[in-house]
Amino acid sequence: MTCPICQKETDPKYRPFCSKRCADVDLGRWLTGAYAIPAEGDDTPDEADAADPQLRLN
Repeated sequence: MTCPICQKETDPKYRPFCSKRCADVDLGRWLTGAYAIPAEGDDTPDEADAADPQLRLN
C-alpha cells in the first residue's frame, strides 16, 4: 500500500500514511476544507421543513 500524500510505502505506525508529516498534511487538508464534497441541489428548506419548528436551526 502507498501513502495517499507522497506515494511512498506506508508505515504501520502511521497507516495509511508513511509518516507523521503526511498524516498532518492530510489532517490540514480536512481542516481547511480542501476535501469538501460539493453540494448538489437546493439548500433552501422545503415548505414542510419550515413548518416544523423542531427542524429549524437556531
